[in-house]
Amino acid sequence: MSKGHIAERSRVQTLMCKRPVQKSDNSRVEAVLGPDDVQFLRSVLPPATEEGFFNYLLNISTREVTVRAVPEGSIVFPQVALLEVEGPLAIVQILETPLLTLANYASLVATNAARFRLAAGPDRRLLELGLRRAQGPDGGISASRYSYIGGFDGTSNVLAGKLYGIPLFGSVAHSYITSFTSMSEVKVQGLGSACGSTPALDFASLCRDWLSRVCEVLEVPKRQVNLSELAAFASFASSSPRNFAAVVDTYNVTRSGVPNFCAVALALQQLGYRALGLRLDSGDLLQQSLVVRRMLQACADRFGVPWLSEMQIIVTNGISEKDLMDLQQQPNAVDSVGVGTHLVTCPIQPSLGCVYKLTQVNSEPRMKLTEDEDKMTLPGKKTAYRFFRADGSPFLDLLTLASEPVPEAGEEVWCHVLRPGRGAVPVTATRVELLHHVYYEHGQMSRDAPSTTEIRSYAQDSLSKLPAQHKRLVEPVPYQVAISMELHRLLSELAQERAPVPEESHCAE
Repeated sequence: MSKGHIAERSRVQTLMCKRPVQKSDNSRVEAVLGPDDVQFLRSVLPPATEEGFFNYLLNISTREVTVRAVPEGSIVFPQVALLEVEGPLAIVQILETPLLTLANYASLVATNAARFRLAAGPDRRLLELGLRRAQGPDGGISASRYSYIGGFDGTSNVLAGKLYGIPLFGSVAHSYITSFTSMSEVKVQGLGSACGSTPALDFASLCRDWLSRVCEVLEVPKRQVNLSELAAFASFASSSPRNFAAVVDTYNVTRSGVPNFCAVALALQQLGYRALGLRLDSGDLLQQSLVVRRMLQACADRFGVPWLSEMQIIVTNGISEKDLMDLQQQPNAVDSVGVGTHLVTCPIQPSLGCVYKLTQVNSEPRMKLTEDEDKMTLPGKKTAYRFFRADGSPFLDLLTLASEPVPEAGEEVWCHVLRPGRGAVPVTATRVELLHHVYYEHGQMSRDAPSTTEIRSYAQDSLSKLPAQHKRLVEPVPYQVAISMELHRLLSELAQERAPVPEESHCAE
């Protein structure tokens, strides 16, 4: 993996606590497999499989497993583990696939969302609209949650809003608009004022009256305006006057969509309500946003409604990371961006590729030695620390053997940087932070799980403190990850011991 990523340690307790099994000492131990699981394995394994194996499967549990992890929402760099799992070899091997399944997609989407946030800048509102493009409903729910953690401001996924408290966003849809044919289909004819002090007015007639005035200001012939679109807008607004947001490109943005939107927004304003925004979903979105802003400004000036000129303009339609970078560089009047496909499917890097490797057995260090240096593993049980400067920004992650003393703030530490051409260097930190904490041991969670909102705040705060050079979307400066001199010595020794012995060469004349 060539880039850092945001780590998400989702639902580890669910993975490890499948079924409670009652033991004779009355203590409750969490079983990994139940009778139905073992019966299935019995049906697919060879008939000669010993019965003792199935009895073993029924009794394995996670009571001897310890899980150490970075806090949810942490920024993690290559060679630094998201999770460290310690316990009986057979059990921790069983956990490999579910742990990777939980960590890979979660971290990938959160990282992708963070990149979108960096591309969009800190102030523009980002909305996740990927439920219909994600890999099934479970993938959609996960994408909504991890996009929010990575920096998005809201979602169209109502279930994600219910489960995780993510702010919701939605607008009138194209299919809703095209389902109307005339103003006679507006069912809720009367609408009272927001404060309830005036009797209900004929809202459909009010919208028609405002449309005539808007068309005059915008110099749009009223005959060109699609009244079925006005009917759809009026119908939605009359039934939900505090949540009116509409897509305006169903027929024609400037000749129909914006005039109809302004007419309904001004009718709502007359009754004390305020529209939320309008959405552009096709064409040259940046250029259109400028035209729409001028139209909104013209109506705001003519009718004395200042907030109309500041109406939220939302753009959607296959927005990519590159589109957001262009948005930062080209003139536009876009306030919010809705992203779907390119966010939840991660086309730039479709899979994260986290790996789960053995590093120690019975206190003996182990490592994977391969010709591909990127796939070599660091041996032994390790402890990870993050070093910070005086301004609070991190500058190096240090991996040490667990038996080594804790590095102290203000102390010069020699380490070996895992980057070509760097080698051994001295470093001194103003503050040193332990990266991994115990989250699961003795068959139960040892820490309370934070809320999704708390995880998001932690992730965004961590990103804000990371120096800008490491957050560049194009050619970022690699963040430094180093190993202690003791760990480097062990790595070199094991690499030499396990290196294949070259065959003797023979010369024939």
